[in-house]
Amino acid sequence: MMSNIGSYEQRLKNFDWSVSEQELGYKKGDPINIGWYCSDRICKMGKGSKMALIWEDFKGNNKYYTYDDIRTYSNTFADYFLKLGLKPGERICIFMDRVPELYISFLGILKMGGIAQPLFSAFGEESLLTRLENAKTSAILTQLKHVSKVRRILKQIPHLRHIIVVDAGTTALKEREIPFNMEETTRVDKFEYYKTFADTPSVLHYTSGTTGQPKGAQHVHYSLISQYLTTKWVLDLQPDDIYWCTADPGWVTGTSYGIIGPWSNGVTQAVLDSGFSSDRWYAFIEKHKITVWYSAPTAIRLLMRDGTEIVKKHDLSSLRHLCSVGEPLNAEAVLWSKEAFGKPFHDTFWQTETGSMVITNYPGMNIKPGSMGKPFPGITATVLDPISFKPIAQPGKVGLIALKPGWPSMFRTYWNNQAIYDSKFKNDWYICGDRASIDPDGYFWFVGRDDDVINTGGHLVGPFEIESALLEHPAVAESAAIGKPDPINMEVVKAFVALKPDYEPNDDLELEIMNFIRKKLSPLAMPQEIAFVKSLPKTRSGKIMRRLLRAQEWNEPIGDISTLEND
Repeated sequence: MMSNIGSYEQRLKNFDWSVSEQELGYKKGDPINIGWYCSDRICKMGKGSKMALIWEDFKGNNKYYTYDDIRTYSNTFADYFLKLGLKPGERICIFMDRVPELYISFLGILKMGGIAQPLFSAFGEESLLTRLENAKTSAILTQLKHVSKVRRILKQIPHLRHIIVVDAGTTALKEREIPFNMEETTRVDKFEYYKTFADTPSVLHYTSGTTGQPKGAQHVHYSLISQYLTTKWVLDLQPDDIYWCTADPGWVTGTSYGIIGPWSNGVTQAVLDSGFSSDRWYAFIEKHKITVWYSAPTAIRLLMRDGTEIVKKHDLSSLRHLCSVGEPLNAEAVLWSKEAFGKPFHDTFWQTETGSMVITNYPGMNIKPGSMGKPFPGITATVLDPISFKPIAQPGKVGLIALKPGWPSMFRTYWNNQAIYDSKFKNDWYICGDRASIDPDGYFWFVGRDDDVINTGGHLVGPFEIESALLEHPAVAESAAIGKPDPINMEVVKAFVALKPDYEPNDDLELEIMNFIRKKLSPLAMPQEIAFVKSLPKTRSGKIMRRLLRAQEWNEPIGDISTLEND
């Protein structure tokens, strides 16, 4: 029996976000600091000795941290940042693998009033530079294995005053680099957290765009109100649960539901810092008796590929509740998980900008395999006509997914880009950038993106960033990037490249260009296929028509080509 769950219909009646505020002991106008709520508050409730984090590396080694450990270690980070001269409001980047220091420093940054800027550790130097430059980041926490990327861009980011290396040991460091060993530094037991309030900036997460550089979605400390309650109700986290969120905190799922959600609920979470392997994942679940599992459709499809026989080799009876996020969960995956684990994955829909789940398959609700579910209580959602931006009354008709602004975790702006932020709102609705339909029972059904952003393995990749990097290769004259259908990742990047006169297409050049992008941006942005073409389809004004390339790749109608330039 799921103790946290009233029926969906009961929860909807007279719902108000104050239910979350009351449970957290927060009153309007009070200070609210996510770092404090996720550590000190839990200790004040008498749970300091409870396990907060079970961490495992790729070799199977484990580390364990209680709530009192993360309280004092995050205090130690916060105190250290202040002694370095960092001030509240400055951006502090976390650029690490899924090591304990990532999770704990995140709370430390928030406790001293800084803005946490988590970035995916597989990013290449160009992706890193773009985001550090845009945010005017003051400090970065990283590891020896990643510090070379920072060194290569250092001359271009004079505002980056401190490069904090958490595993330097006795290794000689270079300009602006300083070692900091969390576990060898004297712990700080008492730290007066910076008095942040509801609208004080907390986390800056970067999301990809279609026609410009990545945009920094600015969140605030009040986002905790949504993140706490959606974690409790949708993930159904209970006091004795062992919870595993497979997302990297470089992405918003890994912070909202890989740090803030479980720790604000006082739950034990497990982290696996290792690459994907079905056998390894199942062994991790079995070893730590994971009860609640939050993963991504790409991972589930990889598990499906390896079949159910491997599942039977492990005791997964501890699993109680399964949820999915990042991209649409296909109906086959829901049915397969019932066969493999005896229970379905519950799909959830949200995005970097929403900060927390907004449309969910609520526990206990009838699951329609392939559906996104229904709006979480407190979320008003609909689909809008793409021309009039008015709600569509007709069931089954496709429109733009839109949300009524005002939920606690809604982002407050794009960093230094208020104009693009304002463009996301039409007729008092926030436009998510995805299309869906709503059936007669109120269930949402995802159709696709409303722009050119590529969803590869649940991670959004902007074509503009890829195209800009492609043009830096000496052989490339013109480029376009689109998403190509893929059975595992949903989409992978396909690039169309027109070469300069002195170059001829061949397999070696294709591989060279692929690796060029991998190094500059990330493995996610690397094209899985390159089509060499003589020219790219453009409008008369010179804009590349990605829509035309995508339609051909997906066997979709080409649509209006009246603006296509004549060859």
